[in-house]
Amino acid sequence: MNRRDLIRLFGAMLLGYAGGGHGDNGNANLAPRSRKRIVVIGAGLAGLAAAQALKKQGHEVLVVEARDRIGGRIWSSGQWPDMPLDLGASWIHGVKGNPLTLIAETIQANRLATHYGKAVTYNTQGQALSQSEENRLDNLRTRIAQALTRAQKQDNDVSIQQAIAPLLAEFAASAEETRFIQFLLNGEIEQEYSGSAAKLSAHWYDNGKEFGGDDALFAHGFGLVTAFLAEGLDIGLGQLVHEIQWDSSSVRVMTQKSVFLADHVVVTLPLGVLQAGNVRFSPALPPEQQQAIAKLGMGVLNKCYLRFQEAFWPDDVDWLEYIPATPGAWTEWVSFMRVANMPILLGFNAADRGREIEQWPDQQIVASAMQTLKTLFGSHIPEPIGYQLTRWAADPFALGSYSYNAVGSTPQMRKALAKPLGKRLFFAGEACHADYFGTAHGAYLSGLQAAEAILAA
Repeated sequence: MNRRDLIRLFGAMLLGYAGGGHGDNGNANLAPRSRKRIVVIGAGLAGLAAAQALKKQGHEVLVVEARDRIGGRIWSSGQWPDMPLDLGASWIHGVKGNPLTLIAETIQANRLATHYGKAVTYNTQGQALSQSEENRLDNLRTRIAQALTRAQKQDNDVSIQQAIAPLLAEFAASAEETRFIQFLLNGEIEQEYSGSAAKLSAHWYDNGKEFGGDDALFAHGFGLVTAFLAEGLDIGLGQLVHEIQWDSSSVRVMTQKSVFLADHVVVTLPLGVLQAGNVRFSPALPPEQQQAIAKLGMGVLNKCYLRFQEAFWPDDVDWLEYIPATPGAWTEWVSFMRVANMPILLGFNAADRGREIEQWPDQQIVASAMQTLKTLFGSHIPEPIGYQLTRWAADPFALGSYSYNAVGSTPQMRKALAKPLGKRLFFAGEACHADYFGTAHGAYLSGLQAAEAILAA
């Protein structure tokens, strides 16, 4: 049986047990010498998946979490009780064969399928694109793809911005064509991968795999998944880890409140936290792992939910796209009217633009979003009756939204980041998954991989 089959079996075992035992320790008859004490750092998808799988094999598992809630970058807001909203991950990306689909089916979670085909794109003046404009946009999309293909055939890696520089130079005299190119870079690349075009690797930015099928939102929030995976686990909230000592026969995890001894530790800290050096490793991590942490990129994708008394936009589309004069400014919107019959719009800001507006007060962000909507739908549209915003780059326990492949990094670095150390220290999280980085299912699968590695050790 190969590793992928083992992980699939492991996930099925987890689903068979999680939430069903209510105190049942699974294989609790392990001999004392084989029963290990395991500390999992982080109660996000990766940590909860690892903890649940290890607990069901009879091990003593403790999850320590710095926040006062579980979920990590899965965060379902209950501010509007009639419509829970995800401030972190929102979608199951590709429902066919996705392990999160199996969890959703197990817990009978209602899902809402969105479709990229149900979209309308508006030009800078706020008019739906004409057929001529659509054709020009498609031509530029093809030209960008060709430029990136050429860059990927070169020996030396460059940024996406460098790769398409000749194309921008060709159309430097046309403000409209330049806006079209910037719209495509932001809407189809920066918002997908969370990194700036100036930092994304032309060689490796899209070096991931995808599941097929639609994308699906959770009608009652992605938090249903983490709540399910957390059932029966021993979780210590408000435990901020500041040091991990792993050079002895056991591992010491030190927080501002306690010291925990363990046979094995699973570290699921986000890449941004690892890059900040807020957690000290003693001894220091090996050079190969330090290089991976330094070279991989941690990106930003922030959300602005606006709720209105009633919809003033088309109610038969899921995506509203805008070609702004300012690159990256409110390029992508999602409507909740068709899928949930809710007059709510979600606007995104990614990469450089996403970081920039985090410094603004709430009112300025909402006013900026409304200015774009007024351009599209008229100056007399109503003001929102509520809003919800995210600032993931400023979140001390995330320091970004999800990872990307930056210039100077390689896919192999993700494997180096996930490599166990001394059969004591194990790593998981979306940044550790070479195939599905930047995704919720990548985080989940990495947690199962870490659990399997511990059992093999």
